[in-house]
Amino acid sequence: MKPTLVIVGRPNVGKSTLFNRLTRSRDALVADVPGLTRDRHYGHGRLGDRPYLVVDTGGFEPLAKDGMMQEMARQAEAAIAEADVLLFVVDGRTGLTPQDKTIAERLRRCGRPLLLVVNKGEGAQRAIFGAEFHELACGEPLVISSAHGDGVRELLDEALATFPLEDEAESNSDGPRVAIAGRPNVGKSTLVNALLGYERVIAFDLPGTTRDAIEVPFELDGKAYTLIDTAGLRRRGKVFETVEKFSVIKTLQAIERCNVVVLLLDATQDISDQDAHIAGFAAEAGRALVLGINKWDAVDSYRREQIKADFERKLNFLDFARVHYISALKAEGLRGLMKSVDKAWLAAMAKLPTPLLSRALKTILTKQAPPRRGLFRPKLRYAHQGGSNPPIIVIHGNALEHLPDAYRRYLERSFMELFELQGTPLRVRFKTSTNPFAEGE
Repeated sequence: MKPTLVIVGRPNVGKSTLFNRLTRSRDALVADVPGLTRDRHYGHGRLGDRPYLVVDTGGFEPLAKDGMMQEMARQAEAAIAEADVLLFVVDGRTGLTPQDKTIAERLRRCGRPLLLVVNKGEGAQRAIFGAEFHELACGEPLVISSAHGDGVRELLDEALATFPLEDEAESNSDGPRVAIAGRPNVGKSTLVNALLGYERVIAFDLPGTTRDAIEVPFELDGKAYTLIDTAGLRRRGKVFETVEKFSVIKTLQAIERCNVVVLLLDATQDISDQDAHIAGFAAEAGRALVLGINKWDAVDSYRREQIKADFERKLNFLDFARVHYISALKAEGLRGLMKSVDKAWLAAMAKLPTPLLSRALKTILTKQAPPRRGLFRPKLRYAHQGGSNPPIIVIHGNALEHLPDAYRRYLERSFMELFELQGTPLRVRFKTSTNPFAEGE
């Protein structure tokens, strides 16, 4: 197993910057705002032949009694329980604070290997810069600059010194990456927790609780997945905070990088333009899509018929996606939802042999020939697969640039029906043969 390095500390000491440095990524949001990270955030890193797992946590307030800070403290406590090594980060510029002392006392009691990391020490004399932190009794202070990388290599050497070199035989699963997307407060984090069977991300009755796109490895019936809990996307005009703008970017990036999007709707609310916007973005990105209408247990039969009619009217362009009526809070309907995720993933990654595609093209042309353009009719000769996720079918022929968009959509629907590719959009591209005897050739 890879050693797990858990980063803890009070808010705004540079934990997420250190996380990005250790994972050589920009996966954790970084801004000069206390309390930006709220959930545990996992990432992979490597030092030479030593792979490791890094966990970023929210600002740790061990004495928090209620509200969001208590939820963040619970997440930090869960991460501490998973740690092989704790990296206790303090701010060398601010100096020692009473909150640092409270956290140090809690970490000393947990019995985990502990390294005291004094951050923001670029250009400083290390011995002097970290001197006052000896008072925390957490070992020799290690002065670093997570923003500039100073001292980070020495920190990793010490953190990984007691762990053996690991053979890179550890298998990386090829399972689908599943992004849970939707408006704020529709139950995305509750759905992730229900699938996992424990509280992995903060589910709080407050829109905008999740700010990062949180990735969680997950296994169901022997199949591996990566669940991505995304921040809720508001209407563009309502995104005021810099932090929330970053969250929107992270969510859109998560949709682009995943294989399947589970678009979560709220049965207690009308389907909004924002729901259609998120669905449209996922479809334009070519992502496989499954729709989950959440809080189905909280509405009566009249409201259920109303939401179905609303769905048919506003999201009719998602006719390729399966719809599931679920309750994330009561864990109802989730197995059916995940079965559709599997089918959508298989459809998105389907391999379509050229002979089958060309025969299917002939069948489609027999049912409806392309419309004439002047004296000539575009001629579609043969087809082959040009890519996956989404499936791309390239059709070769003559005068294909004259085919109308309506006929392209007809071809896409027909291929999806013939190959039973429900759950994923499909793209048809045209490649027109050139005339070698044309003037100028």
